[in-house]
Amino acid sequence: MQLDDKAWRLMQALQADARLPLKALAQAAGLSLPATAERLKRLEEAGVISGFHAEVSPVAAGYGVRAIVGINVPQPGKRPLIEQLQAMPEVLECHHVSGADSYILTVVARDLTHLEGLIASINLFGETRTSIVFSTPVPRRGVSRPV
Repeated sequence: MQLDDKAWRLMQALQADARLPLKALAQAAGLSLPATAERLKRLEEAGVISGFHAEVSPVAAGYGVRAIVGINVPQPGKRPLIEQLQAMPEVLECHHVSGADSYILTVVARDLTHLEGLIASINLFGETRTSIVFSTPVPRRGVSRPV
């Protein structure tokens, strides 16, 4: 699917606030209401827009610690690890990566004791390295048009 200026304006508006009414999205994209609805439908069908989400503050939800965990896992343990990670609500995301680690995880925990338990529960799959997140100077942001 070709992404023109109007599609990018529409996606930027949605990424800034997925709850915007159709009228505001149409104004942001410079389209009519029916054209905006059709454009959204086509972007979803093409897989360009894969969902609409709310941003929840981990701290406000009771998780005082956020960490990045790298783990190096031998091949036979990868599937069981992924199955365990999928069952752990504290695992916000898991990336399969190249380099020294097999996977990089973003996790949240109530406190350091809770984090220690989370790490212990996956240590049987491989060696872990953990970095505690102190702050996030560049927060998660939406996708912009490639230059």
